[in-house]
Amino acid sequence: MKSATCVCKVIFLLLVVGLVCEGQVVVSSGFVETRGTGFIVDGSPFLFNGFNSYWMMTVASQPSQRSKISDVFREAAAAGLTVCRTWAFSDGGDRALQMSPRLYNEAVFQGLDFVISEARKYGVKLILSLSNNYEDYGGKAQYVQWARNAGVPVSGEDDFYTNAVVKSYYKNHVKKVLTRINTFTRIAYKDDSTIMAWELMNEPRCQADYSGKTVNGWVQEMASYVKSMDNKHLLEVGMEGFYGDSIPDRKQYNPGYQVGTDFITNNQIKEIDFTTIHAYPDIWLSGQNDNLQMAFVQKWLTTHWTDSRTILKKPLVFSEFGKSKKDPGYSESARDAFLYTLYTKIYELARSGGGIGGGLVWQIMAQGMDSYYDGYEIVLSQNPSAAAVISQQSRKMTALEHA
Repeated sequence: MKSATCVCKVIFLLLVVGLVCEGQVVVSSGFVETRGTGFIVDGSPFLFNGFNSYWMMTVASQPSQRSKISDVFREAAAAGLTVCRTWAFSDGGDRALQMSPRLYNEAVFQGLDFVISEARKYGVKLILSLSNNYEDYGGKAQYVQWARNAGVPVSGEDDFYTNAVVKSYYKNHVKKVLTRINTFTRIAYKDDSTIMAWELMNEPRCQADYSGKTVNGWVQEMASYVKSMDNKHLLEVGMEGFYGDSIPDRKQYNPGYQVGTDFITNNQIKEIDFTTIHAYPDIWLSGQNDNLQMAFVQKWLTTHWTDSRTILKKPLVFSEFGKSKKDPGYSESARDAFLYTLYTKIYELARSGGGIGGGLVWQIMAQGMDSYYDGYEIVLSQNPSAAAVISQQSRKMTALEHA
């Protein structure tokens, strides 16, 4: 039996997120919008603490596994988490959503329907990503391979950004997802305020052109296409934050290399509503000690926050960060300290000048998902120390939202 203290805390958090009604959370039906360098819902400021759970659609495609989605949303809501980023793509391969261009698996689509309907019940807004830079779940390599199989002359993965046939495949996927009628809610995705934003691509990179110009052309074309179909939802690129050639001085803040994106020009495109950054210092600065890695992340965040506010004049979301159990010398206390330090920085920036909506930790999972573990997984019900750090940040961001 829960203690009275625990019950009171849960009820408080539910009241913060929305209204308790039949065991579920009922929140505003309003769409998330931007006003200057901040987010708003129904005209009021929207600050948040959030999480990534990329796996939700795939797991939910098996009805017997859907309780895992419900468990994560329930535990997330209790921890005050109000934004979740997840995949709305799976191209080719096992349990694919898009089995081949224009051919979709209805069972997997219904899995995504369920994810959206559960998020709605628990008062969680969704950022849905539409494709992947990497081969996991298909990605741009699968799109190019489909074109090659159709006899289209393509030379490599980065033709994803330039080849007309490949781009038509991507546009078809965008249209298919945005116009989907949810089988649980009967609401078209493009009309559902549960969705906070669309993401064009998870971590776009382009080895064929490190300047950022090739990706820029693709973002402009695809952002215009998305907005022509759906002007209710926010749109972001999916960027990690790497700087390109437009402001050479900014490249000093990269972790020693470029990846073919340009944080400034890619986000200057008017159809892009907010900026994003990711940070994995354990990978990007492998071999450096924790203090140097943390110093990098704090500078990474502050620099992008400044550029988002002053140059781009758009809000920022720190949409991926975490600390892996696979790191040498990992401990739960080190992970919690990493999260606490980043959360504190996010809060301080939001309090001092706005311009940042919140952060999305990578990643929250349910019990019994060992096959999905990547080292960054946090099961809230099994990691009380991490849950406490996360809940504290949620309370602080909510208090700031109402200040």
